[in-house]
Amino acid sequence: MRKAEIKITVELDDQNMPEQILWESTDAENKDQVPVKSMILALWDHNYKNSMRIDLWTKDMPVDEMKRFFYETLQTMGDSFLKATGETNIVEDLRDYCAHFADKMGIDTRR
Repeated sequence: MRKAEIKITVELDDQNMPEQILWESTDAENKDQVPVKSMILALWDHNYKNSMRIDLWTKDMPVDEMKRFFYETLQTMGDSFLKATGETNIVEDLRDYCAHFADKMGIDTRR
């Protein structure tokens, strides 16, 4: 059986606020730690039938980038949900909401 490992390192200030988030993967072409400004990790606990989440962002994460990050996360959640369930109709609704979200947040979706 093949295994891959993902490691996330969070450097905190004296108030436990993230100053730096680094991630690395044994499957990545680049074996270095890669700095990121924000992360969302969601895991499903099948025993308790609930999700466990970690949402972190660094103190210097720009608000415009956070808006873009959420927009892209919502879009890719739709992709994942469609792939996992085949539920086309609800994913179309989610895409409509993503367009609304982008419009309200002033996000340029052409890039």
